[in-house]
Amino acid sequence: MKNIVWQNENFYILKHESPLPWLKLFTKEPYKELTEIPKEQRDKLYTLIENIELAIIEFYNPDKVNIASFGNMLPHMHWHIIARFKNDPYFPKTTWEEPVREFNLKLAQFKDFKKILNQKLDNL
Repeated sequence: MKNIVWQNENFYILKHESPLPWLKLFTKEPYKELTEIPKEQRDKLYTLIENIELAIIEFYNPDKVNIASFGNMLPHMHWHIIARFKNDPYFPKTTWEEPVREFNLKLAQFKDFKKILNQKLDNL
C-alpha cells in the first residue's frame, strides 16, 4: 500500500498528502464502528494515538494536535492525527476547508520524523 509509515498485525499508519504533518491510523480489519473493535485492540489503539501525538509534539512542536475520526466517505475506522500551527494555511479553520493563507512553514523533513515515530511505536 502506498504511503505506509508504520504497521503491525492490527493497525497501519499512512501519511496523508498534505504540507502539514498529517497521519492516518487505520485498523487492518475494516471495522465500521469503534464499538466493533475488540476491547484489547481498542486499548492498543488508544496507546498508538497517544504515542503518535507525543511523537508529533516532540518532533514538530506544533501549537495544537488535531485528532479526528469521521468515516463517512470511507466506512473503515480510521483516525486523522494532524499537527497544527497558528500560521498554517488553514488555521484557525479545519484542514478540510479552503486554505486562508499561503503555506510558509519551515518544517523538518518527514523522513526524519518517520524514523523517530517508528522507534517509538515499535517499542510498544
